Amino acid sequence: MGNPLDIKFDTMEGTETSLRELGSTDTQKWVVVNVASACGMTRQYTHLQEISQLDEVIVVGFPCNQFGGQEPGTHEEICNFTSTKYNVDFPLMAKLEVKGGNQHPLFELLSQSTSGDGYAGDIRWNFEKFVITSDGNIRRYPSSVSPLDIV
Repeated sequence: MGNPLDIKFDTMEGTETSLRELGSTDTQKWVVVNVASACGMTRQYTHLQEISQLDEVIVVGFPCNQFGGQEPGTHEEICNFTSTKYNVDFPLMAKLEVKGGNQHPLFELLSQSTSGDGYAGDIRWNFEKFVITSDGNIRRYPSSVSPLDIV
């Protein structure tokens, strides 16, 4: 298994980047989460924004429309919604697929990790969270776990 920090993906602006490139020399933890604007868990944006303000932590959101069609918006609509309703200023990437035949390689690797409840495999729902350390170690958290409890 490679280091998830080095897997490339697209930004909403259409440029390619990686988690490592989004971080800084001070970043020790990357919080990766598949997000959706019309989900019962969307309120987690509040706590994701809160932990994004911690030193040595960067939160990176990946919009995904695979769970109940709960992220149908355009990139602009997603950014407007999250910044207006939740004051989100952490990076949101281009919409992608987190499971299935078109699963992005980052989420293919993350899906191999095991959560505290013993689950490994496909992303189960919106707002599943992964904490990745600079050495590539992955900790997985189900959607039901608050972002405040993972860092």
